[in-house]
Amino acid sequence: MWFAMARQYKSEALAAAHETALGLKEAGVMAKRTMKSFDEMCLTPVEEMMPEEIRNVRIRENASQAVFACYLNVTTGLVSQWERGEKRPRGAALKLLTLVAKNGLGAVA
Repeated sequence: MWFAMARQYKSEALAAAHETALGLKEAGVMAKRTMKSFDEMCLTPVEEMMPEEIRNVRIRENASQAVFACYLNVTTGLVSQWERGEKRPRGAALKLLTLVAKNGLGAVA
């Protein structure tokens, strides 16, 4: 199962500015370093989540570990390890968790 990851912006105005900057970068007019500044300014930040926070988000969404894992494209065992603090989510999984925490499971469905 694969989920497209939509960009999450802080506001509609910042979304427009970021999309314009992205077009300039793809056209070769804007430097990678400048684009990174736009990313930091415009995109929803991703922060580490504590085990209790992950569990609370899952429970709030009324999802079993298996269902939650399916939405995040990870194993049930990994969700269990996150909730027990044995492992920490990273990369795309952390981004998806951030989106779910902010907007619910519908944001990644």
